[in-house]
Amino acid sequence: MPHLTKRFDFDNQQHPLVMENGMALSRYHLAYTTYGNLSPSGDNVVWIFHALTANSEPHDWWSGLVGEGRLIDPSKYFIVCVNTPGSCYGSYSPMDNNPETGTPWFNDFPFFTTRDLIRSYQPLRKALGITSIALGIGGSMGGQQLLEWAVEEPNLFKRIVPIATNAFHSPWGIAFNTAQRMAIEADQSFFSKSENGGQKGMEAARAIALLSYRSYDGYGITQQRNDSQQHITMSGESQGGAASYQRYQGTKISRRFNARCYYALTKTMDSHHVGRQRGGVESALQRITAKTLVVGIDSDVLYPIEEQRFLAQHIPGAELSVLQSNFGHDGFLLEYPQLEKVLGPFLALSAPAFITP
Repeated sequence: MPHLTKRFDFDNQQHPLVMENGMALSRYHLAYTTYGNLSPSGDNVVWIFHALTANSEPHDWWSGLVGEGRLIDPSKYFIVCVNTPGSCYGSYSPMDNNPETGTPWFNDFPFFTTRDLIRSYQPLRKALGITSIALGIGGSMGGQQLLEWAVEEPNLFKRIVPIATNAFHSPWGIAFNTAQRMAIEADQSFFSKSENGGQKGMEAARAIALLSYRSYDGYGITQQRNDSQQHITMSGESQGGAASYQRYQGTKISRRFNARCYYALTKTMDSHHVGRQRGGVESALQRITAKTLVVGIDSDVLYPIEEQRFLAQHIPGAELSVLQSNFGHDGFLLEYPQLEKVLGPFLALSAPAFITP
């Protein structure tokens, strides 16, 4: 599918990005992907926010929703997706050089909160000539960023769809992320000067994460036991099924992602709290003026449906739709027919301009 992935360089000594912890960042860069063309009136922008380890190319990881003939069609809309700072897919990350030392940041990479992320996107939005976003949509960590931005600039978004996400990262979610970071820290290579430091630890971290992404029923469906064919090793470890799946997913993430980036992004996720310095969560959510559809998943154990219900209760005029899935949190990446069913009427994407200014 035709698309352009580019690099945006921010370089402003006089007006740096001032982060929540007080650090002033005068230089950083973003990898971003665009599809389609901005309309003359600028009313056809769809801004997509990706989850933890995805990239800025949603046609790759959300192909059931984004693409020609799909619900979010680049022949009609100007689609933008930015790779999150901290990621290893092109944006500013731990693998980039610290300007003061000339060597990679590694574990000393600047700490970005969720709010810092969306503030880093603002100069790019202006550079692209975008003054209004018709639709903001994202799941999980992407949904957290969407909510932050909709609170920060209420008049920017016309409609938003936060999916399988929350107003603040829960103690439960922080506990899962901390366990993952502990697994990475247990790999002593994480503290080395090697670019690939911590990769084995990240494999274990990903196995932990999967327990929060999926569900009991999901594993039962996809990793069914067949004891009549199961081979037991001398060590007593099962082979095949869920055991092999966990190891496979660990190896898979190790081949495509970087442990230091993974570590940094989980800390960013833990920082998410729309009510910080805004008078509390309820007060912050009341600032959102965009027409809002909140989507949750009934089997999600990482972002339980209570969190989406809370959003719908406190965002003015928001609607709530619940997907039924056996696959837990990952359902937002898998349940395309259900997503189309709930998103279609809300977005009315068949109209030439689905947002009224």
